[in-house]
Amino acid sequence: MTLLSIVVPVRNEESRLPNTLRGLTEALAGITKSAEIVVVDNASTDGSVDIVKRFRQHRYQSGAVPIRLVRCAQLGKGAAVRAGVLESDSAYVGFCDADLATDMAALEPTLLQLGAGVNVVVGSRAHPSSIVKARHSVLRQAGAWVFRRAANGFVPGVADTQCGYKFFDRATANAVFRPLRTLGFAFDVELLARAQRIGAVIFELPVHWHDVPGSTFHPLRDGYRSFSALARMRSILAQQQETGPELDEVRPVTTPIAEVA
Repeated sequence: MTLLSIVVPVRNEESRLPNTLRGLTEALAGITKSAEIVVVDNASTDGSVDIVKRFRQHRYQSGAVPIRLVRCAQLGKGAAVRAGVLESDSAYVGFCDADLATDMAALEPTLLQLGAGVNVVVGSRAHPSSIVKARHSVLRQAGAWVFRRAANGFVPGVADTQCGYKFFDRATANAVFRPLRTLGFAFDVELLARAQRIGAVIFELPVHWHDVPGSTFHPLRDGYRSFSALARMRSILAQQQETGPELDEVRPVTTPIAEVA
């Protein structure tokens, strides 16, 4: 079994994808030999798919980290991440954004936490030890503050639900992604709410995060959709019967540190 799968949701990311794939392969090469990158194409209309194919061919020639391409016709970041996670079968699985805004130096402490028994590792820009370089507009910053306050009602105790860096042990990933119904940008909140419901141990990890130009998130359009998703989420979580495992069943099998190095 592969130790780690990293899912990268992609929709029209041809300008940023090459640097992201290079950054991920370099980071993984220094941490573990048992890893893969799962790129999920979310109905891109640019050259994103061709870029992935070229990198896959180079991988076969050089023996670098394997890269898989998964198609997801259902639009939405949550839909794309869900498709990639459920397509993988590794011991640990997580996702990062296509802009690689979170420094992948976070991977090693992430694996150490998962190997020690943590179920979910969440990159947190709100952590006191995080280094954050943001260039967001005043409108987006204000919207993010309001969204964090609203999200806290679903996931109390988690300071940053929206950082695009989250990793899970396999049992927890299956338990929270299979019933996922929020398929847009707000999907992280539903994931973490479901994780808390089954008693998963969530660890907020300090990260180095920098804003990368070219985001597809539009403050007005996607902000409205995200708040609307929160309104629907309360009903989804209240009405849907939970079928996930109990706490004892989501505990991961501890991975020896030797396998991480």
